[in-house]
Amino acid sequence: MIEPNNSTKDLKLYSQKSIGLASFIGGPLAAGYLIKENYKALNQAEKGKTAFIISIIATLIIFGSLYVIPESIMDKIPNMIIPAIYTGIIYLIVDKIQGKLLNNHDENNYPFYSSWRAAGIGVISLIILIAIVFASIFLIPDEVYDTYDAEMEQFTKNEEASLVFYDHLNTEENETLLNEIDNIAIPKWKENIEIINRTNSIEDLPSELVEQNKKLLRYAKLRLEAFKLFKNLIIHETDNYNIELNRVHNEIDVVIQSLY
Repeated sequence: MIEPNNSTKDLKLYSQKSIGLASFIGGPLAAGYLIKENYKALNQAEKGKTAFIISIIATLIIFGSLYVIPESIMDKIPNMIIPAIYTGIIYLIVDKIQGKLLNNHDENNYPFYSSWRAAGIGVISLIILIAIVFASIFLIPDEVYDTYDAEMEQFTKNEEASLVFYDHLNTEENETLLNEIDNIAIPKWKENIEIINRTNSIEDLPSELVEQNKKLLRYAKLRLEAFKLFKNLIIHETDNYNIELNRVHNEIDVVIQSLY
């Protein structure tokens, strides 16, 4: 903590409010830079460097975590909540480490940089963050998507081959239908489950594809369950499985809708 004294008379500093404003606009990175500049003016460059490094780490943690949180959850969070939270935390930190000095500086009518200047630094920080986000998107190796797309192409072929069964359901003999289930449908959906498990092991798989895989895995398991129920229905020649089939097909519809 910096003890207040009169040594700041000839110094121009960033106020606590200005640091908060810059933080709200440009994240912890902007706040860290302004705190560093205050320390620099006070001839405490090492403390400033430490504060700036901490702000970089905080920025990476905050924005990195946004990639991990599912979109379904992020959509429910108001846009201003996250900036408001980290701005509030930063404001309290500034109050802890520089608050007394800045208050003393203000009470003595010593000069501060304008809020416009702080806001400008916040905007620059925001531009840097946006550039990093775009760079991270484009720097994801193409082979990740190529590998994933190749697996999904086989997934789709398996799906199409198995769903032909529904076209034959009312036109083919039971023996033919059972043959399709045993030799096409069930093996294809077992393979699709393996495909999803393989793609989950792809290194650096983007979070949105990880989330998509969770839905596709659920979809594949439901399809497999449906064909097993069809098999029992045909073998036992009973309608006792219709309720379960309807339930499974309803769940399949829900998963399909969630994929779009």
